[in-house]
Amino acid sequence: PLVESGGVSVPTGGSLTLACKVSGNTYRRYCLGWIRQAPGKEREAVAAIDNNEAAVYAHFAEGRFTISQDKGKGEMWLHLTQLKPEDTAIYYCAFDWGTHPRSFMATRDKNYWGQGTQVTVS
Repeated sequence: PLVESGGVSVPTGGSLTLACKVSGNTYRRYCLGWIRQAPGKEREAVAAIDNNEAAVYAHFAEGRFTISQDKGKGEMWLHLTQLKPEDTAIYYCAFDWGTHPRSFMATRDKNYWGQGTQVTVS
């Protein structure tokens, strides 16, 4: 299972870090990432990172968001900066076996999802 944390309300221009705790063995190739869903909109991929530390970002996240992980602790983070009101969304942590980050970003289905954490920018 995946458990997210860190969602809060922040002012425009603010920063925050989301965390995702991953349970279970991750000895095979895998990809972890963040998907967000704003009110009334489709889910969109934000960023992804694989077991080889290859990372891919959505265009709107490049230069503002940073994805990272600690494989030994089973934790992944998304550091968000320069936040805008349009970044307001529920952010979901997701996991796929054997997927490259580019494929992770392009496909809807994931092996596992977290419950989501709310980020509000005003």
